[in-house]
Amino acid sequence: MDPNSGKKNMFNKLSKKQCLEALRKEDFNRTTISFYKYVLIDSLPSLRDQLYSEWLDLQILGRIYIAQEGINAQLSIPDFNLEKFRQRINSYSFLKDVPFKIAVDNNYLSFFKLTIKIKEKIVEDGLSIRDYDFSKVGDHLNAKQWNEAIDRGAILVDMRNHYESEIGKFVGAICPQTETFKEELPIVKDILHGKESKEILLYCTGGIRCEKASAYLNHHGFKNVNQLHGGIIDYVNQLKKDDSLENKFIGKNFVFDERRSERVSEDVISKCHQCGSECDQHVNCENVNCNLLFIQCDNCRKSHQNCCSIECMTINNLPESEKKKLRKGKQNQKRYYRHKKIRLR
Repeated sequence: MDPNSGKKNMFNKLSKKQCLEALRKEDFNRTTISFYKYVLIDSLPSLRDQLYSEWLDLQILGRIYIAQEGINAQLSIPDFNLEKFRQRINSYSFLKDVPFKIAVDNNYLSFFKLTIKIKEKIVEDGLSIRDYDFSKVGDHLNAKQWNEAIDRGAILVDMRNHYESEIGKFVGAICPQTETFKEELPIVKDILHGKESKEILLYCTGGIRCEKASAYLNHHGFKNVNQLHGGIIDYVNQLKKDDSLENKFIGKNFVFDERRSERVSEDVISKCHQCGSECDQHVNCENVNCNLLFIQCDNCRKSHQNCCSIECMTINNLPESEKKKLRKGKQNQKRYYRHKKIRLR
């Protein structure tokens, strides 16, 4: 039986290597899209399996989270199945006509398998239901309105994490140096203390974090909270359709898939974490015991063998059996850094 089909196989059982080999054999183009919706969802396990079965039939890849509060999806769809996918989405009353955000850069493969997970929340925020009201979110601004608000001096806040804003941001934005959205919310509230009557502009990748952040700030007494409609992704797509609009975003837009980023402007605003040369390319440390996400230039990649440190180079050159031993035990899980902010120089 095909490991990717059948009622008893609702999970992809292929290795990443096998998935990538299958992708390389494809003779058609794909489009990366994303969408989200905050809406009350019941019967999560049955919905999860139904979506998985339907989307697998359409050869869709991606990462999808569903929770009682809604859905958050990033998908890679064969171009010839885009219309069928829209029809499937519209067949669900709670998803009918949900806006799709088309990736800025579709020249590279974004996902290699289909993953649908049930979560407590579609974006982890650390909030209780008493901390926000989704009936009172910030006003959504299109690209033209957004630029006008920036020009008149509104306070601009980046609701993404440090590793995202490090490679690209709106000029003049406040960029909290946080590792998680959960950590960022109270910090942003503190940063904006005393500015409750000022015009506030919030932005993120696709809009999902700003939806909750704007509701959170409104709930805590802020009077004029606005958010970028569709996030950075939709902003750039609006710019492409209207040459009269000025691009106020510099650098790259970080994305959570195999591409890691989309180039928005030619500006390089970050530096290699190892040598300090201009660079805005994120990589993961080759040592799987570490897997640190950091910025590394081509020269340092060669000299450090795709690793973040001499220690990781040493570990990565050990036999696989020895590397597995080092990963055993909860005390060694701490070596898995992911996005931890750390300067390597």
